[in-house]
Amino acid sequence: MPPLLEIDDLRVGFATDAGEIRAVDGVSLALQRGEVLGLVGESGCGKSALALAVPRLLPMPPARIEAAAIRLDGVDLATLSDHGRRGLRGRRIGVIFQEPMTALSPLHRIGDQLVEAIRLHRRLPRREARGEALDWLARVGIADPVQRLRAWPHELSGGMQQRVMIAMALVHDPDLIIADEPTTALDVTTQAQVLELMRRLRRGNSGLLLITHDMGVIAVMATRVAVMYAGQIVETAPSRELFARPGHPYTQALLAALPSAATRGRRLQAIPGQVPSPLAWPTGCRFRDRCSRAMPRCAAPPPLYTWGDGHEVRCFLAEMPGGAGDARGASRPPAEAPGSNEPSPAAAAPPG
Repeated sequence: MPPLLEIDDLRVGFATDAGEIRAVDGVSLALQRGEVLGLVGESGCGKSALALAVPRLLPMPPARIEAAAIRLDGVDLATLSDHGRRGLRGRRIGVIFQEPMTALSPLHRIGDQLVEAIRLHRRLPRREARGEALDWLARVGIADPVQRLRAWPHELSGGMQQRVMIAMALVHDPDLIIADEPTTALDVTTQAQVLELMRRLRRGNSGLLLITHDMGVIAVMATRVAVMYAGQIVETAPSRELFARPGHPYTQALLAALPSAATRGRRLQAIPGQVPSPLAWPTGCRFRDRCSRAMPRCAAPPPLYTWGDGHEVRCFLAEMPGGAGDARGASRPPAEAPGSNEPSPAAAAPPG
């Protein structure tokens, strides 16, 4: 059986006055039915561009999307017409956006937008669609759904807006759900509620592509993890395997910045420097300027090594005895950061 979603050599660029900015550079991923694939990395690594390229939600131009294939259930989306792709969005592909206020129209009431989303793919009478909209508002935990159906988006809190977005994404029971940083703007309590809501309402055999910079969210939600850095996938592994045996120095640095009982009372280890600009990506390993274990050979691009069952690492350390798995917290200390003896601004706090 083919994967639910198969991405083969995806490249996404944006035309600017300074030239094309490549946000995604040769990414290949697969998502199985029933799986939650967490895509993690710092801001600027290309996660959102990848997520929005799958359903073709990027404006073209300035965006340019190239791929050997992007397949949903074996069907290459690139071979579909614009009308065919529009038919899949919402019905078979549901998207939960990072900022609901940028996705919800400020000119239309919540009920009108939800009813329109329902009727777009099903020929339901308006009264029946309104009844289903009320049912979904109740299912996502919004109190007094009759009143909220008449509300404008700005009258709802951030958590309630995100619940409306979840309802709109799941109302057609899609096969693929893409959630792009769905809890970033929420407080900790509301974040936990939204994650639990997504877990409870998602159909068991649907696939979820969860994009986040929060390793804590990944630990709670993901069954498998892909780590993205500077437009590339640098490590993929089952979630338990990744947390127990991270292979890439970047993955180890992300985990070292994660609060835990073991780090209570101690300053968290942060990653110095920042993600390189797409206009100035290093020619070799893109993490080498921030890595304490960088070697001369890192000036060449490392291949993707198979490091175990379902575990791949894009790092030369993976081929050495002991290898990358012994490189705990392998980010370069601030005092050793290239070109500076002072901590960089990014070293003052954990990534993200």
